[in-house]
Amino acid sequence: MEGQHTLTLDEKYHLYESSVQYPRADIDFFKEQYQKFFHRSAKVLREDFCGTGKLSCEWVQESPSHMAYSIDLDPLPIEYGKRKHLAALSASEQKRIHYFEDDVMNSGKILGAKALEVDVVAALNFSFCFFKERSELRSYFTSVLKSMKKESLLVLDLFGGIDAQSLHIDETDYEGFTYYWDCDKFNPISSHCIYKIHYKRDCDEHKQEAVFEYDWRLWSLPEVREILLEAGFQSVHIFWEGEKDDGSGDGVFTEALEAENCDTWVCYIVALP
Repeated sequence: MEGQHTLTLDEKYHLYESSVQYPRADIDFFKEQYQKFFHRSAKVLREDFCGTGKLSCEWVQESPSHMAYSIDLDPLPIEYGKRKHLAALSASEQKRIHYFEDDVMNSGKILGAKALEVDVVAALNFSFCFFKERSELRSYFTSVLKSMKKESLLVLDLFGGIDAQSLHIDETDYEGFTYYWDCDKFNPISSHCIYKIHYKRDCDEHKQEAVFEYDWRLWSLPEVREILLEAGFQSVHIFWEGEKDDGSGDGVFTEALEAENCDTWVCYIVALP
């Protein structure tokens, strides 16, 4: 739109991190599950599709023995993350996080023997939905499994529900801006879909359209579970989010075998090698 301010790189990723990412909750979940399964503390994180690496940067602040490897193919969020998050860490913390601008399929080659140090492999923000074909997703899971040690976890997240397949826009107000999650296209035959994120800052006259756009396949939970097992993982655990009185998510995730198909749901998936 003529005369409209175009978001800078810093503005774009600041809005994203302020509305989409909750690293503290993710880290607490990783720690809780790793302790439950292996009776010791997780220390080394590999963050696939890391974006800005904000999660990894917060991870290394947990203790002097926490390390992180952050992998993403897109140089722009990595560049922002290094300036914004890595630079804010202490010298000691900076030495314990390593960014890699590369394909996550190459992670075993990238990390080499260090891959076997990793306690938790995380691919969050529904990033594995980038893989649209079953063979592609299985290849990714297989590559992850090959690089994992016995006492380690793969943690994914996924969303779904009736609204996830309906063409509509969800609107959420935050301090200083409004966030819009737009289900723009959904093909029920292939489950291929396009989602967009728009923002309207209080200081702007107009909405910033399609600040982020995702061309995905919306995988179902049974599909993901089956493909993980086909890839060779020994067990897959689903952690379902509870609800507040108003029906919104409460941020508490409990392992479940059955769940209500809400209008919108989010879950964690934990796979053990």
